[in-house]
Amino acid sequence: MPIYMDRHNIPAELTSQHVARMHQEDLKVQHLYGCKGMTYWCDETTAFCLIEAPNKEALKKMHDHAHGALPHAIIEVDPKIVEAFLGRIKDPEFTGQEGELHVISESAYRVIMVSGIDHKHSLDNSMTIALQKYFKELILRFDGSIVKQNKNCALVSFSSVTNAVMCAIELQNKFKTYILEHNNANNLKLNIGLCTGVPFNDKGGIFDETVKFAEWMCEFVKGPIVLSSEVRNLFEGENLNVIVMDEQTHSLTPSEEKFLSVLMDLTEKTWNDTNLTVESFSKQLGFSKSQLYRKMQRLTNKSLNVFIKDYRLKKACEFLEKKTGNISEIAFETGFNSPAYFTKCFQEAYGILPSAYNK
Repeated sequence: MPIYMDRHNIPAELTSQHVARMHQEDLKVQHLYGCKGMTYWCDETTAFCLIEAPNKEALKKMHDHAHGALPHAIIEVDPKIVEAFLGRIKDPEFTGQEGELHVISESAYRVIMVSGIDHKHSLDNSMTIALQKYFKELILRFDGSIVKQNKNCALVSFSSVTNAVMCAIELQNKFKTYILEHNNANNLKLNIGLCTGVPFNDKGGIFDETVKFAEWMCEFVKGPIVLSSEVRNLFEGENLNVIVMDEQTHSLTPSEEKFLSVLMDLTEKTWNDTNLTVESFSKQLGFSKSQLYRKMQRLTNKSLNVFIKDYRLKKACEFLEKKTGNISEIAFETGFNSPAYFTKCFQEAYGILPSAYNK
């Protein structure tokens, strides 16, 4: 039977005690609709319920019968993904007295970390295994939950902003030390993006929007550790206004976040258009060429032409890994005007021919 997560926007007058009672009322009538209330998360503004149900309508009817508070949005979820991000898929153990209301005050708000080794470089298997081991140990020491990890990147969820930021700094230090001791390759880079969010708003899967923005920060914004403005503000609030002064960290301003969002939205729509120009791109964003150049340099340290070319090459790597076509087909699919120019750019970026990439 499907498992759903729903979102309730909580009025200011409701408390966690009210939400706990509503959860108990759901449990009393759930059998009438073939549902099973698994658990919930709540804070001052939002509650998220995890419910096994035959369909969304049965879930709504259960809520309506129990307390009349219909959800504002519902999505189907994979319980393994929910547990990876939020740490549980059932109510935490109750330690109160018999008959006492079981109140869960845990927020579903999380700090999402995306880390990745610069895609222009690769590690041999022994280095990969060793770094993954070190990274896993560090992440667990800072109470992080590893959602996904592969050879070059990791996706991690934290409930504490302080733990997330300190873990990112330690990861960078560990990476640099290991590379210097075992490889002496100073050109190898680890990039980390940190931002915050709730499981979902009105669309997408669980934490989809937050993960995507953290990926953008990790892959495209200059700086070893990039923090969203909210991560920095929350960190300073948790630490009595101690400012993040580590030389590795760079925090975005709200205006930079807005620009990154519109930049990436347009890039993802137009990146494979062979007729794309700086003029047309600038016009669609609403900037002059000089304005866009300055903004691109501040945020990514790249011109638009270089940024688009690197984005296309990254996509080409994905196509090569999936073996979705031959070199000529991939060249045109990724917006290059000719296979020869694509091969030249690819070799300059990665030091190998596209045909040798998978090898």
